[in-house]
Amino acid sequence: MNKIKGALDLKKEILRENLCTACGACVGLCGYFGTFQGRVVMLDSCELTEGRCYAFCPRTKTDNRRIRTQFFDQNDLHPDIGPCRGLYMTRAIDEKIRAGSQHGGTVTALLKLAMEEGFIDAAILTRSAGGLNPHGVLVSRTEDVEKCAGSSFQIAPSLAILNQALKENQHKRIGVVGTPCKTLAVYKMKSYYQINNDENMNKIPLVIGLFCGWGLEWLGLEKVMKRWALDEDVLHIDFPPSKYQIMEIQTRRKRIEVPLNEIYEVIKESCNYCPDLTAEFSDLSVGGSRSSKGWDFDRGWNQVIVRTINGEELLKTAKEKKVLEFHEIESQNIDKLKRAHIGKRNKAVQNILKRTGTRSDLSYLDLEDAVLESCLEDAIRGMNEIAKKVE
Repeated sequence: MNKIKGALDLKKEILRENLCTACGACVGLCGYFGTFQGRVVMLDSCELTEGRCYAFCPRTKTDNRRIRTQFFDQNDLHPDIGPCRGLYMTRAIDEKIRAGSQHGGTVTALLKLAMEEGFIDAAILTRSAGGLNPHGVLVSRTEDVEKCAGSSFQIAPSLAILNQALKENQHKRIGVVGTPCKTLAVYKMKSYYQINNDENMNKIPLVIGLFCGWGLEWLGLEKVMKRWALDEDVLHIDFPPSKYQIMEIQTRRKRIEVPLNEIYEVIKESCNYCPDLTAEFSDLSVGGSRSSKGWDFDRGWNQVIVRTINGEELLKTAKEKKVLEFHEIESQNIDKLKRAHIGKRNKAVQNILKRTGTRSDLSYLDLEDAVLESCLEDAIRGMNEIAKKVE
């Protein structure tokens, strides 16, 4: 394992450097960390030189190679998109689930099925009001899963709820849904427990990752909402494909289009250094669909990357039980997804290089990770091309 440090190191290297993703992985382990308005704060000084807070953080040094070896079939590894056993286009067959979901309702339908079939007995989810002010929740009844449907682009520290659930030991099989930073943190937890022979590793049998381009600062998004949707009852927030260059706000009375330039100004700084668009560390990765049929069609469907045998088994069960509807995937979809994933990875490496000023220091990224080798060269080549254009 990479060297595990303590809480003061986490404060110095991550919190003070604005690298914290606010996933909540360090919260709930002890009384030294807490959260406020989407931010993780250190409440008191801790003198421990080694701690789980540092070990679990997705922005401390991570041995991705070891995690891939421990939890994924090496034959499924693809350098341009991570572990992949298949790509599918799906949506919930239940129209009620689809109506209350962000896009196709795939995650909601899969979670309800996972509980009904015994894959899990509880799940760590995020609940919000129209996508605003989200908070983590532990759900153990299928009827409560739909209450957490829909996306929030503010990152909630929901892994604090996972830490609490593991400590209380009331559930034996807990599923987790989260953005790439959260799913990486969960796999760091699973790896840590495995090395220390802790039974908690077996309590997280299902991890569903959500495609994520970036998250938004809580207060920044609040200011945008006050400017564009003051006194409106917001039902839904969404981001159509990039060609539209808008954020879409759906209220009870109207649809509002916010220029994307205003949103770029409130992106969390830590998201600029994230190389993972599709949640590589998960059993299933789910995101919005992108096909040749256009946005009006795609907004009702999801893309699903199967990454593990567990994920494959759940998706197979969903098909057999007629929980999900499957649409033929277009041949260019995987290529589009790979290009988008590589683009985010390259941009993150470029931003890290600008931050550190040297290719020998990629912040929390592992210099010996073969996946990053070609990415590093591509990032440097891209920066040089931009510099030439400026000259």
